[in-house]
Amino acid sequence: MPRNTSDDSLMAAVARGEEAAFRLLVQRWENQIRAFLIHMLSSVEEAEDLTQDTFVQVFRKADRYQGEGKFRSWLFRIAGNLARSKLRRRKILGWVSFNPDFHDRADHGENPASQLERKREAEMVQGAMAKLPQRQRQALVLHRFQGMKYKEIAEAMDVTVPAVESLIQRAMGQLRNMLLGKADRS
Repeated sequence: MPRNTSDDSLMAAVARGEEAAFRLLVQRWENQIRAFLIHMLSSVEEAEDLTQDTFVQVFRKADRYQGEGKFRSWLFRIAGNLARSKLRRRKILGWVSFNPDFHDRADHGENPASQLERKREAEMVQGAMAKLPQRQRQALVLHRFQGMKYKEIAEAMDVTVPAVESLIQRAMGQLRNMLLGKADRS
């Protein structure tokens, strides 16, 4: 199966039972789904489990996939639903600790004081993000870390574009207020 085959074509092949198509989809999307789930769950281990669960769902639902070039939104909807279910079961709203493997890396020439300051800032953002409601955090993670457009996020979260705009705007406002409040007390 050619590597440049569209996601929709791969899903049609998966629906026909072609394992090579499924393996290619997993290779193509696994890292993005894992990173998204790490941001949502604050746990690499749980993210690994739910990444597998996401692709199990993709395989099981392949015959019902409608296509139309919306695979990414559909895939992130599955992952987001699994993450929110896990968070509801845990009844906590944790956030992933700053992990340079999934975030911006410090320049190798950066001095230790700058690295320490960058880490402190990341921890402040982490703490503030942990306090956001799940849906606001999900919209913000999809936009900022996955680079999704509002329309794609709306499809992934099964809400309207204005709802996504509102979720992100409220999340950014709350983050700004929390971070400015913490900065004032430092």
